[in-house]
Amino acid sequence: MVGGETDLNLMVALRALLEETNVTRAGERIGVGQSTMSTALARLRTVFHDELLVRVGRDFELTPLARQILPQVQLTLPLVAQALGQDSFDPGTSTRTFTFQVTDFGVLELRSLFDLAQAEAPGVRVDFQRLPSEPTDAEHDLLAHDFVVAAPGIGIEGESIEVFRDEYVVVADRDNPVVAGGAISLDDFAASPFIRTDFGRAHMTPAERRMHELRIFPEVRVTTSTLLSIPLIVGGTDLIGVVPSRLVRRNEAVTRTIAVPTPFETTELIQRLWWHPAHTHDDAHAWMRGLARRWADAGRGEPR
Repeated sequence: MVGGETDLNLMVALRALLEETNVTRAGERIGVGQSTMSTALARLRTVFHDELLVRVGRDFELTPLARQILPQVQLTLPLVAQALGQDSFDPGTSTRTFTFQVTDFGVLELRSLFDLAQAEAPGVRVDFQRLPSEPTDAEHDLLAHDFVVAAPGIGIEGESIEVFRDEYVVVADRDNPVVAGGAISLDDFAASPFIRTDFGRAHMTPAERRMHELRIFPEVRVTTSTLLSIPLIVGGTDLIGVVPSRLVRRNEAVTRTIAVPTPFETTELIQRLWWHPAHTHDDAHAWMRGLARRWADAGRGEPR
């Protein structure tokens, strides 16, 4: 299909172009300039006798042939690189950067996993990025990043392992009268000013989904983009929010907030580590996945 003169670097460019469907992003991904990537695309078009990427409006789309060959490239390129000794991974010497799309709360809970990775591979780096704002179209994010840490049921599909669990609670200032006695009624919950985290237009947390199912729609007065900020904002106010229990308990002494049960059935938060099957044969990726499995199996994700 591809002539013998085509080298592995060109195949790396092909994968980046087909996965990113954008010349600039593909170049940034593999560390080359736009002109170099444009030259690679021109060569690939000659090799395959196909445009591969065609402009539709302001965006690019894959041609039928490009869609056909993408899974083959994703499967075979890591195997070829490994066979040529270009994809071997040595934790002691690697300077690989792993990208995680994860909440700030998730980073905090996985901190000991990242400490373990640093101990075994002191040269590796970790890049934390926001969750995909449109999880129902998350295949691109799973391809462009190593991992997404998120709850199931929000539209992210791929391979995954569970890393930890928690449950949602109501967070309030400890002197807020609606939580006197360590509980809150459904009426007080519905009438209280509410703070929520907005992860993106199509991103609904398990707790929000449960409230929608029960037709409970609190009056949102404050919206924030981070979970960690909620206890800090709630302290000293009449605001309430619904957050993972560990988030409150880790910070209650500083924020002067408390966690009380939700006035509806307890909602569990399951956090899974997701990745695209195209990463399966990447040695470095397999090492990080194995580390995460050992960390989870050892109970490192248990609340402390």
